[in-house]
Amino acid sequence: MGSGKDSLQLAKTKTRLLLALWDLGGTQQEVKKRQISDKMKSKGKNITGYPGILEELQKDGAITISKQGYSLTSPKGLEVLGESLRSSEFKFEGTIVGTWAANALVKWISQIDVAVVKTSVPVNGKGAIASYEEFKSVVLEVYDKLNQNYNLNDLVPIYRIRREIGDRVSRDNFHEWLLEVQANDIFQLIAGEIPDFTSDKREDSITIPGVGLRSYAKRLS
Repeated sequence: MGSGKDSLQLAKTKTRLLLALWDLGGTQQEVKKRQISDKMKSKGKNITGYPGILEELQKDGAITISKQGYSLTSPKGLEVLGESLRSSEFKFEGTIVGTWAANALVKWISQIDVAVVKTSVPVNGKGAIASYEEFKSVVLEVYDKLNQNYNLNDLVPIYRIRREIGDRVSRDNFHEWLLEVQANDIFQLIAGEIPDFTSDKREDSITIPGVGLRSYAKRLS
């Protein structure tokens, strides 16, 4: 029984820590150790009274730790916090809830909660793409699959790549990261007419300012 209580207490403490980090602006800047300790004081204990909790959160990718303080990672840290707050087991202890915690929770519900739920929902069984490195891996996989399955002779229409990846990446990030893939000599983006090149297919291709429309991607490496 004791072990179960300890586990539940640890989960609650993790949630309070992540909420405090978020409330202190931990997604935009590093939060000093003293700031987080002041928030976490409870029954004479602060965050240092829970051995391993910070290291475990860092291992899970929810926070980063430096000598000066802590940061809440995005999107992983926000997803972990959102899941923890929605857990049926999470509750504030005692009869009085700290003002900071109550206000932070209200702010979370009004500003963040809906957005986190949307971004954490898988698309076609897969989550949102959060970085260039992840995009590079996905776009190469998609390119190879389309090229092989449809015998495209190493010229894969960009609009088909974009549509295959779908809502896992925003249009702006798709454009930026695909150009970065080309800059790194992984893809060559090529102009050319596509059969039945409708306006929506043209829009889902890439237009490079000062260069023009690019319709195909060709893998170089």
